[in-house]
This record gives sequence, structure tokens and C-alpha cells, in this order.
Amino acid sequence: QVQLVESGGGLVQPGGSLRLSCAAPTSIFSKYTMGWYRQQAPGKQRELVATITTTGSTKYADSVKGRFRISRENANNTVILQMNNLKPEDTAVYYCNAALLFDRRWGQGTQVTVSS
Repeated sequence: QVQLVESGGGLVQPGGSLRLSCAAPTSIFSKYTMGWYRQQAPGKQRELVATITTTGSTKYADSVKGRFRISRENANNTVILQMNNLKPEDTAVYYCNAALLFDRRWGQGTQVTVSS
């Protein structure tokens, strides 16, 4: 099973920043659109946060535009989500995703909590 390895979650105060990383095997990273999704509560639908294609085209959820930035570090097969000006409503489990046509891979998830 292909593994996506996430890191960087934690507890931060409102207005603070966090940086999430997701490392993927070369065979995946070089071909798949990479992205981040989040699930704000158990049973709630997982929602798209941001995606980036192999050519660098990005897409963001309206709720994070202007605050989050997704990027690819090709040298080490890593996708980065830089989250700034975090709000309590950003609290969620964040999942790394790799997608190619109907093939989707998921990381194990990392908790982000925004609270004072």
C-alpha cells in the first residue's frame, strides 16, 4: 500500500500559523495531483482545502483563499500546506491526498486545533 506521510499538525492560537508536510513516493508524486482535505468533526464530510497539479496549478476552498498556500517541493517529493491567520473554524483533521483519474490515496491524517 502506498503511503503518504504527513507531519506538522498541532495546537495554535487564532491568528497563528502552521505548516503541514506530506511526503510521497516518487512514483506517486511525479504523476498525481496532490492536495489537502479536512474533516472538521467525526461523521462530517471531508472537504477540499487545496490541490496542486504536477505542473503547479492550484485550487483553494473559498474559506482558505488568501490565508493558505499549497506548494510542491520536487527535490524531496513533498507537498506543503502553509496555513496563516488561522481561525477556530480551521480546526480539523487534515488529510494529504494524491489523485490520478479514479485512483485516490490518503494519508493517516494530522490534527490541527486552533484555540486560545
